[in-house]
Amino acid sequence: MTDSVKATYNGRTEPSIMELLSWVKEDKVDFVNMQFTDVMGSVKSVALPQTQVEEAVTDGVWFDGSSIEGFMRIAESDMFLMPQRGTYAVLPWEKNEKTGRGTARIICDAFKPNGEPFPGDPREVLRRQLTRLAAMGYGYNTGPELEFFLFRKEGDRIDALPHDRASYFDVSTDLASEIRKEMVTALQEMGIVVEQAHHEVAIGQHEIDFRYADALLTADNAITFKFTLKAVAQRHGLHATFMPKPVEGINGSGMHVHQSFYRLDDRKNAFVDENAEYGLSKIARSFIAGQLHHARAMSAVFAPLVNSYRRLVPGFEAPVYISWANTNRSALIRVPAVRPHKPQATRVELRCPDPSCNPYLAFAVMLAAGLDGIERDLPLPEPVEENLYHFTEEDLKRRNVTTLPETLGEAVEEMQKDDVIRAALGEHVFTHLVEAQKQEWDAFRKHVSSWERDRYLEAY
Repeated sequence: MTDSVKATYNGRTEPSIMELLSWVKEDKVDFVNMQFTDVMGSVKSVALPQTQVEEAVTDGVWFDGSSIEGFMRIAESDMFLMPQRGTYAVLPWEKNEKTGRGTARIICDAFKPNGEPFPGDPREVLRRQLTRLAAMGYGYNTGPELEFFLFRKEGDRIDALPHDRASYFDVSTDLASEIRKEMVTALQEMGIVVEQAHHEVAIGQHEIDFRYADALLTADNAITFKFTLKAVAQRHGLHATFMPKPVEGINGSGMHVHQSFYRLDDRKNAFVDENAEYGLSKIARSFIAGQLHHARAMSAVFAPLVNSYRRLVPGFEAPVYISWANTNRSALIRVPAVRPHKPQATRVELRCPDPSCNPYLAFAVMLAAGLDGIERDLPLPEPVEENLYHFTEEDLKRRNVTTLPETLGEAVEEMQKDDVIRAALGEHVFTHLVEAQKQEWDAFRKHVSSWERDRYLEAY
């Protein structure tokens, strides 16, 4: 990357190398974490002393790719990271209060030794789909809403009881309320524009929403969001978890994703047509149709864990019925109400992803599914505005409404049958993701749970 390259990141123009080095000096940064993610979305980093930052942003950082889940084989292990300078941010929780010295991070792209983008880099997977969309004259905005739980932590033991007893939008006076404010402050210091924070439905459950933006930026922000909240919670002896269903019998955590296209020439919302039915343009209707068509195959990406399917069951507000609606929150996809004087806020909301997913891969397959609907001009079925949670099996058949996979094993089978989702992930990521998820599913199938022992041991 040269100094002439300019990009926008969280509203900030990408700095030159000299500007970045001056920031490092002004911020009293001793170490910079060169950050990237593996296929499953886990954050990895290489810590460099500030004296090595100039060389790193000029020539890249070499590392052993064979040590990272889903990256390279031992015989092909050499890779390098190229820091994306605009992603520089100081980590608020690592700043020494006395000296003011601390640590920063820079998000990196991964490359092969010959300089080609590494196809197993989740950022590259998403970038491929965004490049494809840009050739059509559009950009892709996303706005993920990540829910999470706060638990007590004593030593190495995490208490299963949530930290507070509040409910949806409750004004609580306990520690959780103050911690949310501290989390918001930390996110803002990291350059993320937070729009609101509130308590969620379940006890111990919370949500903090940040501003929508181009999908690559919001995927970066979602990754940053998760490790920032974990770090802040840890400072208070608590544990923040993005596990989809950590507690039996109450709501799980979702990652609803708001989506829209914007035209690259005038930045206007391409999903808007005020004269059309539902206020949706033709491209928006085809986009929704594509996501409905590929919903079962996408499940393994946006609900990637065995535990994800503990959340995706009827009765706990998690959408499992493959349908869309204008406002109905029980549908898989809904079109949120838009105020008459703000048609540019028109968007579609996919409600089935959960926060354990890799946001880069999730946004990539969501976009690919929508593009398939546009390219094939798939018809949009009629919306289902009734409460689907009250539908009987006969009602579902009558309305031609199917459901998401019930298990991770079923979801992986669906993904393996879908050429569009496979192509979106690329062969490298697809192969490693399927392998990892099959291993998890096989391990789960062999496990004997306490529920089984309690239910069967004495009876049989």
